[in-house]
Amino acid sequence: MTERNLSMLCDFYELTMSNGYFKNGMYKRTVYFDLFFRKVPDNGGFAIAAGLEQVVDYIKNLHFSADDIDFLRSKEIFDEGFLSYLSDFSFKGDIYAIPEGTPVFPNEPLITVKASAIDAQLIETYLLLAINHQSLIATKANRIVRASDGRTVMEFGSRRAQGADGAIIGARAAYIGGCGGTACTIADELYGVPSGGTMAHAWIQMFDSEYEAFKCYCRMYPNNATLLVDTYNTLKSGVPNAIKVFKEELIPKGIRSFAIRLDSGDISYLSKKARQMLDDAGLPDCKIVASNSLDEYLIRDLMLQGAKVDMFGVGECIITSKSSPVFGGVYKLVAVESEQGEIIPKIKISENTTKITTPHFKKIYRFFDNDSGKALADQLCVYDETIDEGKPLTIFDPNAAWKTKTLTNFTAHELQVPVFINGRLVYKLPDISQIREYCAQQLELLWDEVKRFENPHNYYVDLSQKLWNIKNQLIEHHE
Repeated sequence: MTERNLSMLCDFYELTMSNGYFKNGMYKRTVYFDLFFRKVPDNGGFAIAAGLEQVVDYIKNLHFSADDIDFLRSKEIFDEGFLSYLSDFSFKGDIYAIPEGTPVFPNEPLITVKASAIDAQLIETYLLLAINHQSLIATKANRIVRASDGRTVMEFGSRRAQGADGAIIGARAAYIGGCGGTACTIADELYGVPSGGTMAHAWIQMFDSEYEAFKCYCRMYPNNATLLVDTYNTLKSGVPNAIKVFKEELIPKGIRSFAIRLDSGDISYLSKKARQMLDDAGLPDCKIVASNSLDEYLIRDLMLQGAKVDMFGVGECIITSKSSPVFGGVYKLVAVESEQGEIIPKIKISENTTKITTPHFKKIYRFFDNDSGKALADQLCVYDETIDEGKPLTIFDPNAAWKTKTLTNFTAHELQVPVFINGRLVYKLPDISQIREYCAQQLELLWDEVKRFENPHNYYVDLSQKLWNIKNQLIEHHE
């Protein structure tokens, strides 16, 4: 993909603050920021981390051009020394992140940034943009994929996306979340998301008859024939004409891989009737594809009603996460370093308790039960803490500290990995198929109760005793 310099894709206050840090001599001070979210979209049990590859591309290409500097100078508020600093700018800090495709939970740092004050501040907007958008779409796509009960879901949403990047990057995220592919051709060209498609109603309307349209298409694309059967009358003309053409054009060539698509009407009723017609015609291998403003609830209901659908095409409800279109990730300062190198925890306090941040430079552990292999809970710890898997570990709910559980026979896995160290990329980015496979594997490690659509089990993200004490001391100090 062609690299773009998106350094100016930042909120203006990031520049005014950085200018202030520079003029006040604070710009070399090392700071720590966490990027995390507070609530799972659609009130689900978990989200899926995505967008790290775009963060890496952004950081690698981060610089300010002469035109950028001239534009900032024209605002007549920035110090010339600061503008000179920006003209030679490149990111020189550390970034730690949870790999793409990992199931994640509220208040966990998806990304931690350790850098000088200006480095850390200037990247805020893009990091939030990339992680918020793709994590949202990957999470929504996975809900829809799980509703399909093993049937393939294709992402069909480009024309309903919020802009070109929403369509392209959204298709990438949907594939990570479990979609089998996309209708967005450029997402295949740029990212390797398998693209596919056959026809719209316009193809059929261009011919004198539906039969001729189907016949021409099957002759041209015999190995990729999915016929749209609802242009005129699904059961009276669409399905009968499809059956006739399949028998005339494809069966004699030994081709039995083909399908029909339903894009309107009562999908449950029509799919059952179409399935019977296809079977009676000796075409049991013919697949039925359904589309038309589907979401996870409609698909689940179709499955419960016994609909005979083999594949789903889902557009706007995936690409815009229509029912819950904001991920809500935030980027908060959690620590600063003194001149002596001491890490000093920082906290944001609010009357809204959900907005009180968890301070300090942290690690995240996920605990797995050695017998079942399932994830038990996560724990946030201070950066210098380690977990002794040979000893029982008591964890507790930070929102209800009296709720405790003692873990034995468990394995602790640290979730974050180093991505940049001193501005140098140290992480090998996996390809899109590896991320998708990893995501599916990690989801198998969650209990089914966490994956319910309604009232999912609350997966606990606990604090270590040390971190809990630090947080409460800071709260008490600021009261």
